[in-house]
Amino acid sequence: MAEDLDNTIRQNAAGPKRAAGDSGSVEQHSLTEQIDADRYLASKEAAKSKGLGVRVTKLVPPGAS
Repeated sequence: MAEDLDNTIRQNAAGPKRAAGDSGSVEQHSLTEQIDADRYLASKEAAKSKGLGVRVTKLVPPGAS
């Protein structure tokens, strides 16, 4: 179900926003709308992954004993 929704969002973002009949007029989604769709899908994918997305490391400066 979620995979179908992701595919639908991808197809809608890739397709035209508006199309007219015999005149041949086509309007694409704006760049900001395409970027928003990409961010939405990326955030859904990141939410599926395990972990918190934060890495904790210990930094030791050189010369410290």
